Amino acid sequence: MKKYLLFTLALLPIIAYSQNKASLPDTIPLTINKQNTIYVKAVFNKIDTLNLNFDTGTTELVLTNDVMKNKLKSVPKLYDTFYDIKIGNQDYSTRVFDAQLTGHDTDGRFGWDLFKGKVVELNYDKNIMVVHPQLPISVLKEDAFSKLMITFFQGIFLVESQIFQDIVENSDFFLFDTGYQRTAMLDNDLLKIGKFPTQNMKVIKKVIMRGAQGNEVPVITSSLQKLKIGKYEFKDVPVQLVTTNKPMHGQNIHILGNEVLKRFNMFLDFQNNFVYLKPNHLFNAEYIEKS
Repeated sequence: MKKYLLFTLALLPIIAYSQNKASLPDTIPLTINKQNTIYVKAVFNKIDTLNLNFDTGTTELVLTNDVMKNKLKSVPKLYDTFYDIKIGNQDYSTRVFDAQLTGHDTDGRFGWDLFKGKVVELNYDKNIMVVHPQLPISVLKEDAFSKLMITFFQGIFLVESQIFQDIVENSDFFLFDTGYQRTAMLDNDLLKIGKFPTQNMKVIKKVIMRGAQGNEVPVITSSLQKLKIGKYEFKDVPVQLVTTNKPMHGQNIHILGNEVLKRFNMFLDFQNNFVYLKPNHLFNAEYIEKS
């Protein structure tokens, strides 16, 4: 009995430390490259250090086939086995999926769902990602933040935004996708439903893009007169129009990408399901594809 009591008492400080660590904000260095890919250092399965894109347009953990074949010391079983991934000071549990491609300078990507029940801050002024146990009260008191409700769809999350051309305004839900490197991708079928005058948009260029699995996606880049996200507006935005081979397997959905989203410091509140956006020093940065 004495040995049992000693063992229990010895465990108490460890448990208390673990609980205290989980209740504190966890600040992680965040890198953004010239292609608008954001990533952090993470340790997979306790032995493999990787650069991983934080991609709010996906879930769980995705690693490229090349990384799994040539870089990992681990040999993960795909799709149904859970593995440890350490990001900052916290350990998370996730399944692993494969892909042909991922963001520049990264080995793969992890999704928003690792942070269910938490609040994630992305601060591009300080180049940090912070995982909070709850939303800081200061965010609610600051008028500069624009508050958008999160709507979930097939495991990913959307926010409502507006597009304008001539006298036409369309309001719709956009996938909130930090993993997409451009400004916005507009779905041609949704535009037809909203009678949006795409014929009046200036064409900048036509290209073939590739999805995460290497699939070809024909895209037209055109100039949009105005994009409104919350209470903030962007004018003359080079956006991508998708005609066929949609990136989301036949779903009619618009996408907000990180060339626009990087212009905000943000709090992603996965406790109450809201996004808070505040302009940062990148707000008026030039676009990669100019109008």
